[in-house]
Amino acid sequence: MRLYWIAWALAAQTAQAATRVEEVPLWEISAQLERGTVSSEAVTGAYLERIAAMDRKGPQLRAIIAINPDAIAQARASDARRRAGKALGPLDGVPILIKDNIETQDPIATTAGSLALRDNVGGRDAPVVARLRAGGAVILAKTNLSEWANIRSTHSISGWSAVGGQVRNPYALDRSPCGSSSGTGAGVAASFGAGGLGTETDGSVVCPSSVNGLVGLKPTVGLVSRHHIVPISHSQDTPGPMARSVRDVAMMLSAMAGSDPADPATTEADAHKQDYAAPLEHASLKGVRVAYYRPTMGAALGARFAAALDVLKAQGAELIEVARPNLDGLGAAEQEVLRSELKADLNTYLAGATAAVKLRRLADIIAFNRANAEAEMPLFAQESFEEAEETRGIADPEYLGARAKSVRLAAKEGLEVMLAKADILVQPTTGPAWLIDPIYTDQGRGPSASGLPAVSGYPHLTVPMGLVGGLPVGLSFIARPYEEGKLLGAGYVYEQAARARVAPTYRASVDAGAAFKGAVEK
Repeated sequence: MRLYWIAWALAAQTAQAATRVEEVPLWEISAQLERGTVSSEAVTGAYLERIAAMDRKGPQLRAIIAINPDAIAQARASDARRRAGKALGPLDGVPILIKDNIETQDPIATTAGSLALRDNVGGRDAPVVARLRAGGAVILAKTNLSEWANIRSTHSISGWSAVGGQVRNPYALDRSPCGSSSGTGAGVAASFGAGGLGTETDGSVVCPSSVNGLVGLKPTVGLVSRHHIVPISHSQDTPGPMARSVRDVAMMLSAMAGSDPADPATTEADAHKQDYAAPLEHASLKGVRVAYYRPTMGAALGARFAAALDVLKAQGAELIEVARPNLDGLGAAEQEVLRSELKADLNTYLAGATAAVKLRRLADIIAFNRANAEAEMPLFAQESFEEAEETRGIADPEYLGARAKSVRLAAKEGLEVMLAKADILVQPTTGPAWLIDPIYTDQGRGPSASGLPAVSGYPHLTVPMGLVGGLPVGLSFIARPYEEGKLLGAGYVYEQAARARVAPTYRASVDAGAAFKGAVEK
């Protein structure tokens, strides 16, 4: 499917050569716009030029599915507001990337990476996008993703979609960007936008953030609206901000959070909505009780985690080691929930899609994929879709029992036990990125911090922890529901003390090092 490069010609004419956006954090872009030292038009044009030079050329990251042809016009409107002294807030004029399972009112499709939704131009904003737009953000582009947010198959390749192809990791182009918010992760890491929106059901914000050297936040389920987003699970889905610093993520969350009458899970959101960025300057870890869980992991990742714990302790945190309770049966229960909710929620979404979308049920998508197998299923199948189609609905006792069990294990018997004597839980987010492999598909190894906060709905923040073998890894911060402020404060203190983020270098592969070379060439 051809991408929408319409705005690039305009960008080339309007961007100022001196406008630098590479590795400039969102908060600094915002400050420059407020000071008037740059224009939104110039910044937007500079990002578009980077995309043109690097997404389908150069390193060929394939992070972008579609450029918004209205982006330059939005930037000019922002500049006019600022000249008139009517800026809408700190995000006014800041270019943001949007994952392509989140609807926008712009004249581009929301495909979830599938050719089945290539005509899904609904002309409506998801409420989370509407909130960003109300704050003046420029909706710059839609990002590539693991097709259908990685739920079509248990043997998928993270970052691959029939619409966008394979996203590459900007730290090593043969490595996975993780999924499903792979395009947002790679795109923000490559400075294709100041920040980006991802979505998570289980790991799809925090994993691509971790392996692409970003800060990423999966909010408490219900703090941010999920309406008009191609769904998997109403129990676990949530949008989340991804950016290059904790402050950037906090600024985005401040705009995104809030209740939505169409999304019953958000009824408590307004009570917890706040300015998450302002308190960061006064954040402290002195006397904060930090539980830490040390999972089984490789020596290099273990050393990074040990160094991170030292940083937390040096900042005044009281460290408490905890074990992970025995939670046998959680994985199976979660999968039963996801299969059942996928069928129910996707059927509801498709039934309300624009008239141009002719496929109205999961069964129609399955049939479409079979009829278009060469384009849609050249690398992996759709067994998860087929299993979901066989479920009996969300009133089925088997589903209800699985949901009750998964919440009990993940929350009451899981995180609440680990947090019993602590304010925050930390652990490695995941291991370094694995090789992109079309034969064996995803081969991720090492620990994963995403499962318990995903199933329980608790908030989960990842912050760069440094490099392992030249590849980024993240430190996870987990807290109780609606304690995003506490997480962001702790993450900010760690970030400022550790200074662990390293910019991408777009290498073809990581250097295995002299020790490996000597071992294999004996």
